Amino acid sequence: MNPEFNFESYQYDLPADQIAQFPAAIRDKSRLLVMDCRNDSIQDMNFTDILSFFQPGDLLVVNDTKVFPARLEGRKGTGGKIELFLLEYPDFNNLDTMEKPTGQAVAQKGYCLTVTGLLKSSKRPKVGTRFFFSPAVEGELLQFLSDGKAIVGLYFNAVKDESPEEILMQCGRVPLPPYIRRDEVDHPDDSGRYQTLFARKSGAIAAPTAGLHFSEELLQNLQKRNIQIAPITLHVGYGTFAPVRVKDIRQHKIHEEYVEVSAKTAKLINQTRKAGKKIWAVGTTTVRTLEFAANKDGQVEAKQGWCGLYIYPGYEFKVVNALITNFHLPGSSLLFLVAALTGRPNILRAYQMAIKLGYRFYSYGDAMLIIP
Repeated sequence: MNPEFNFESYQYDLPADQIAQFPAAIRDKSRLLVMDCRNDSIQDMNFTDILSFFQPGDLLVVNDTKVFPARLEGRKGTGGKIELFLLEYPDFNNLDTMEKPTGQAVAQKGYCLTVTGLLKSSKRPKVGTRFFFSPAVEGELLQFLSDGKAIVGLYFNAVKDESPEEILMQCGRVPLPPYIRRDEVDHPDDSGRYQTLFARKSGAIAAPTAGLHFSEELLQNLQKRNIQIAPITLHVGYGTFAPVRVKDIRQHKIHEEYVEVSAKTAKLINQTRKAGKKIWAVGTTTVRTLEFAANKDGQVEAKQGWCGLYIYPGYEFKVVNALITNFHLPGSSLLFLVAALTGRPNILRAYQMAIKLGYRFYSYGDAMLIIP
């Protein structure tokens, strides 16, 4: 099989102590590995040095999705611990008035909502099992799905006239990735630091981590250099963590994620390209969104809907001129995407250099700048 499409060709060994467990003390004080494919060079720099690569008139496109507290921890009626990881932002427009769950009465005043998530407990619960997440939120297992997911009914008791959305935001916890394994799992700083400064629209279960490196000061310095900033939205979903289970990566089915590109952003991108300036994508989520919204000529159109674009080596990019990204897990669809931009041998060579230089990897880790 062509190595470009062989899952095993995207493996690398990473020392466990280089998986970042906490963010950098200051957002823009992370390191930056610059890979310039035009001259086959790799440079070790600081993230603030990225300013030197921009030219007046360039456009920085960012993802304005906001991570919601998708982890609900509680107990079963028997007392055992249970965790429900919500796989998408609940549709609070489809609330029903409170119904009586199986086995026990609840407060008459309240609402119910059906959600899809992953359940974690020491013993597999049965359909009909009750969960208690807080005095204001209860749940009931309604159905197991074939792919390990579960449908759960959430029941919100009215407390102090708070809305179900407000209750959930207070009850849930930050959905940190599973490779963050530290004694202090929930750190007070996570609620702010696992969120970009661009975050506006709730809907993601994981942060678009390339955006975590941008500070207010750095954004101001970009604007002083006449670098414009435009938002898109891609609500990062479970597909970010879903493992690839095929030998031929072309056969992998990527999960769809909701995206929005406004008419204003589309117009600004097209004007920038027409003027001969660069489109800088902050993160793989932004790349997927821009390429999804572009027609065959590279013109970006206003878009709203579900994106199932899967990018791997052989893909021809139509819009993006430079990518700011973090380091990705071995054998992941995100690593396939950056390999499509750089070539597989090149990205693996860059990763080996980053490991040798002691870079910090994954969500809270250091960054890369890729110039195709």
